[in-house]
Amino acid sequence: MAMTKEKIRNYFNKRVEVKVNLGRNKIVSYQGVVTNIYPALFTVTPVDEFKGKIAFSYSEYMCGIVDIKEAKVN
Repeated sequence: MAMTKEKIRNYFNKRVEVKVNLGRNKIVSYQGVVTNIYPALFTVTPVDEFKGKIAFSYSEYMCGIVDIKEAKVN
């Protein structure tokens, strides 16, 4: 768990690509910025008008429900 929190902490205030597996072959992708890091969860603020879930627990990340990687800046 400590490694997971450290990995998310490295994305703080950076633009990231988020993929969320909603189940039943539904995947939502968007870009955002990791804005807050709390002991049990972290938040991602979307950069566009996406109205989906923006707070994720570390266990969702560890289980593969949420995938985060640094966005490529052009």
